[in-house]
Amino acid sequence: MYVNNILELNDVSFKYEKETVVKDVSMTIEEGQFFGLVGPNGSGKSTLIKLMLGLLKPTRGSIKLFGEPVRNFKHWEDIGFVSQKANSFNSGFPATVLEVVKTGLVSKTGLFRFYNKKDREKAMQALKTVEMEAYFDYNIGELSGGQQQRVFIARALVSDPKFLILDEPTVGVDAKHVADFYQLLRKLNREEGITLLMVSHDIGTITEHASHVVCMNKTIHFHGASHEYKAFSNEDLSQLYGHPVQQLTHNHGEVENND
Repeated sequence: MYVNNILELNDVSFKYEKETVVKDVSMTIEEGQFFGLVGPNGSGKSTLIKLMLGLLKPTRGSIKLFGEPVRNFKHWEDIGFVSQKANSFNSGFPATVLEVVKTGLVSKTGLFRFYNKKDREKAMQALKTVEMEAYFDYNIGELSGGQQQRVFIARALVSDPKFLILDEPTVGVDAKHVADFYQLLRKLNREEGITLLMVSHDIGTITEHASHVVCMNKTIHFHGASHEYKAFSNEDLSQLYGHPVQQLTHNHGEVENND
């Protein structure tokens, strides 16, 4: 049976001036998979995401989205992105939850077009998917960090993406809501059929929920099923990371802030 490749990276490298931050990366994400992208601080994870989204051009190698070279890719509505910066959203911003979600339709409606009834219905459906429809008329600043993150996922979902990329989405979300957040991701992956790629510093938890793991430190050190990654000892992981690491299930282990 043929399985669509959502993302293909072949021998991708990238330099900032003379410093190589991504080196010889090759990986494939197939339709329906849930990938966790892990690695130490400064390992190139955020740079890799920018390369995938066409925001940076690789120094060497090729990147394809849905079989198309990223430089030619046009259907950006098929890709949803939730940035880590969503967690530092200005709580004083004067917009309702519904208004925030509708901004995710800009790629389809155009920046200066008015939203219609159908747009409202799509935004409400996205909120229902993340179980936030009851808050549609709340100001975004009235919500907790975990609730805001669900709203930003709804914003990414409103264009009906086939592939959702999340960059450290649980940073700033209190521990009580992290488990609910992962249940939401499982629902999106298994029930909605959305392929997921999530950057995370929480090694233990991401390996409990993701089907596959990529561990990188400038280059890829592991690319495979999560149960194989979980079999690594702490000594093995520490060697990959370059400093001591412990896998802590349902807790925060190795903490990192960028990349």
